[in-house]
Amino acid sequence: MESLHYLLMKAHTRMHRSIMYEAAKLGFSPGQPKVLEYLFQYGESDQKTIASYCEIEPATVGSILTRMEAAGLIQRGRHEGNRRSLYVTLTPDGIRLAKKVEGIFEDAEKSAFQDFSENQKETLKVLLEKVSISLTE
Repeated sequence: MESLHYLLMKAHTRMHRSIMYEAAKLGFSPGQPKVLEYLFQYGESDQKTIASYCEIEPATVGSILTRMEAAGLIQRGRHEGNRRSLYVTLTPDGIRLAKKVEGIFEDAEKSAFQDFSENQKETLKVLLEKVSISLTE
């Protein structure tokens, strides 16, 4: 059997390729679908939090957000009393497309798990979460 590193890399690459193939049909570039998903799931957020959750460098998230803002998917603003942080929210168009992206992610997950029992799906998710936590410590 291949190494853990190789298996994780291969699975990630194939999942990412599948998602981006469909997301590109909607005009998305890399990084945008997961930022859209995050904002749809968690609501208004600042750039630093989005970067941390999505595992993207803050400067890269800034570029992604600029393109998303130009496309009318998000809006940025400041909260009264906090001039330093920009907060990002989805626009109505952003919400509409986020729902489509959610479907793309669901379809990719269904495809990945097509030969798994419910128990195997949950076990894999738990184990991957443990691997992820171990690598952050």
